[in-house]
Amino acid sequence: MKYSRLAFSAIVTILLILASCGDKTSERFKLLTGHAWQSDSLLVDGMDASGPGEMLEKFVGEAMFYEDGSGYFGQYTGGWYFSNNETDITITSDSLALPLTSNIDELTGESFKISTRFTTAQSIVLDIRITFKAK
Repeated sequence: MKYSRLAFSAIVTILLILASCGDKTSERFKLLTGHAWQSDSLLVDGMDASGPGEMLEKFVGEAMFYEDGSGYFGQYTGGWYFSNNETDITITSDSLALPLTSNIDELTGESFKISTRFTTAQSIVLDIRITFKAK
């Protein structure tokens, strides 16, 4: 009888360990890293800011978020990470003066939309919205 309880406990323990070793990658992580993204709209205060000389010009093009936390975002290369229970994303690059932390407004298999507020050196607050389509 003691042997049966011991064997049962060992089997349950092994099953629990195996179950906990499963894929812990979140659905949002899989959606973001699953393919490349193409910039769709780059807006500052509701106006297109993707043209030559505009604030978001260098974000135009393809973005790729790799599983190791690296990536490229238009003309920038750097890193990225989720924060705030995966409701925010931060993009870092040696080419950016500061990390860009944005709220994730939408993340599906087809669409990725982020927004943030940026305060300029002149204390002007700008609303930034960048949208991507799955490539």
